[in-house]
Amino acid sequence: MPETTAVWTIETVPWDDDRASALRLAMDAELTPRYADRLDDVSEDIAARIGEALTVDPAAIVATIVATDAEGRPVAHAALRDLGDGFDGSLEVKRVYVEPTARGTGLSRALMAELERIAAEAGARRLILQTGDRQPDAIALYERLGYTPIPIYPPYTEISFSHCFAKNVAL
Repeated sequence: MPETTAVWTIETVPWDDDRASALRLAMDAELTPRYADRLDDVSEDIAARIGEALTVDPAAIVATIVATDAEGRPVAHAALRDLGDGFDGSLEVKRVYVEPTARGTGLSRALMAELERIAAEAGARRLILQTGDRQPDAIALYERLGYTPIPIYPPYTEISFSHCFAKNVAL
């Protein structure tokens, strides 16, 4: 099998960058149907709290990165969020997404390495993250990268199908 080498450019952009926004919409389009039935048997109140937990306040974002391929096409996104009080020394990984055409190339590893670098340089001691049980590829990636399971943390405590992880990143 021939060896292939992918080339990306990873850059820090504002949360509202058009490319970042488009990649988040693509992620939502992929994941929303995957989890849609999870809200079938919950009350409207719990469904609203789950929706709120999964909403990202742009004011809490401390870094957003976008990767482009050799042709300059945006193919991946990730961000870091400050959860505030109770999470001192931690930043949260949010909205890691790689377009299907760029999967399997090592780009997700490159994104995570860049987030870890940014977090460590910002003085964070660890990264935390939440993903769902219907994202086995994401779970496997985080475990391969040395993230260890932790209890479900706020604001995700009502999302019983959450898988949460942490990794020390201090320099």
